[in-house]
Amino acid sequence: MNEQQRKQANQIKQVDPSDIKSDQDSNLERIKQIDSDEMISKYFQATYQPPNLKKAKKRLKKDVDIHYDFAISQEMKQIGQGKKFLIRTYGCQMNEHDTEVMAGILTDMGYQSTDDTNEADIILLNTCAIRENAENKVFGEIGHLKPLKLEKPDLILGVCGCMSQEESVVNRILKKHPFIDMIFGTHNIHRLPSLIQEAMFGKEMVVEVWSKEGDIIENLPKVRKGKIKGWVNIMYGCDKFCTYCIVPYTRGKERSRLPEDIIQEVRQLAAQGYKEVTLLGQNVNAYGKDLEFEYGLGQLMEEINKIDIPRVRFTTSHPRDFDDHLIEVLAKGGNLLDHIHLPVQSGSSEVLRVMARRYTREEYLNLVAKIRKAMPNATLTTDIIVGFPNETDEQFEETMTLMEEVGFESAYTYIYSPREGTPSARWEDNVPMEVKKERLQRLNALVNKQSKEAMKKYEGQIVKVLVEGESKKNPDVLSGYTERNKLVNFRAPKSVIGKIVEVKVTEAKTWSLDGELVEEAVEVK
Repeated sequence: MNEQQRKQANQIKQVDPSDIKSDQDSNLERIKQIDSDEMISKYFQATYQPPNLKKAKKRLKKDVDIHYDFAISQEMKQIGQGKKFLIRTYGCQMNEHDTEVMAGILTDMGYQSTDDTNEADIILLNTCAIRENAENKVFGEIGHLKPLKLEKPDLILGVCGCMSQEESVVNRILKKHPFIDMIFGTHNIHRLPSLIQEAMFGKEMVVEVWSKEGDIIENLPKVRKGKIKGWVNIMYGCDKFCTYCIVPYTRGKERSRLPEDIIQEVRQLAAQGYKEVTLLGQNVNAYGKDLEFEYGLGQLMEEINKIDIPRVRFTTSHPRDFDDHLIEVLAKGGNLLDHIHLPVQSGSSEVLRVMARRYTREEYLNLVAKIRKAMPNATLTTDIIVGFPNETDEQFEETMTLMEEVGFESAYTYIYSPREGTPSARWEDNVPMEVKKERLQRLNALVNKQSKEAMKKYEGQIVKVLVEGESKKNPDVLSGYTERNKLVNFRAPKSVIGKIVEVKVTEAKTWSLDGELVEEAVEVK
């Protein structure tokens, strides 16, 4: 650091954070010039309120305001005329749905969507914080976008989503990627028009990440992908605090939408011709526990069961909140599908205890037995983490035997990924990476075996397929999903896209089925 830089650094050390806030432009320029952690911290405190990881577990069930008054200011309504936007989405269905909302807002501002980065006037990276690999992808993409920003200075680059709620991520962007124009969090999506206005007409990076869990904004516009399947948020946040999971910190406490607002949205989708809805929540079957009246996912599903829409799914469930009433309602069938994704994470009660999952292996198996008794043909899938800190060989074998005992037909499997700010990230881990990888290979081999065996049973059967479009591998082949979420590829006229048709399965593969359209097929209700 030269003498001039030292003088600048000393000036910043003497500035009160409130003064920094009123003069962000000059301080950001200093941040770009000086690699000083203390200086970054000063700016950071003035512009950003990170989630307080220590206080998060003590948070109370405070009232959440519900708003129906979202509006875009007149001056911003046509700001995007003749311009285009691109949103890259990483992570779960909740992120996908957030992207639909942001696309809706940008469209109402006059922007058009594009898939070409060179055409875009706004590029948003909607990020995921669940695993380190997802974070690395985002920072890799940020690096790739830098030359484009230098070439097009008016291009607005934004980072949003779950990663933006992490203090370390925002710090890293401030220090190493000052060409980013906006950083905003999961609770700030409704503020997008104002943030864009600040990014356009201000000189400083716009950083708005609220630590307070967001209110519920009900009238946000959406641009949904296609007219076949629709995502419907029924709640936000999570109160479980599993020791490995960053979601309770990035998404906040559990907040449920009112039943009437959810039911109205599903009815609208049905009226628009959608064939399937998926109810979304970080912990979807905890729905209603924060409401002032007694109402849960079972009651909501009973109401949605009456709506004329062919298929209803929900994700993601926590075994601890999967109650008997929900099982009873699902067993009635109709448009409520019996494909259930039920993350177990580990087959060892001791590992589950350390994960703070708050159920044992035996309790999980008892829940599975209840589901099987009520719905003998139900398809169960799961999530499993291998190589959790200090997991023993015996504990891993318990996961393998649970996989076989339940008979999961598919599973998302992961090597444990420490996330900064979670309890488990601070623990010592005596399991070498080569052991973790070997365990994952063994588990995946078992998952593949069980999936292949489950698929084999469909050969010769006629299944109902919701046709989504052309196969990714062959435009002459169509593909879609059965009620139990099995992918089916078959040849048929393009006119059946968006319909539910009968297909006879001719060949089963590990992860998909090949079939032929039943002659004179008509749409199946």
